[in-house]
Amino acid sequence: MKPTAPDADYLDRLITERDAADFLGYTMRALQNWRTRGGGPLYVKVSPRSIRYRRRDLNAWVESKLAKHSTEASIGGGHDV
Repeated sequence: MKPTAPDADYLDRLITERDAADFLGYTMRALQNWRTRGGGPLYVKVSPRSIRYRRRDLNAWVESKLAKHSTEASIGGGHDV
């Protein structure tokens, strides 16, 4: 069976904090810490208690963390993926 392509808005659709954490393989606490301290992926603050993420921004954040050797790991803000 051939895999289906994601919806046209798959990368731009807002997802919950829990789904973003699952997508990245991190905990919700890690995302919360990065929002407080900086260095994490871009997010959408819908309201003070409603945070959402776009997969496009999560992917861009992961790409920004790519390194060719261990001395590059600290260049992207210290959060390794």
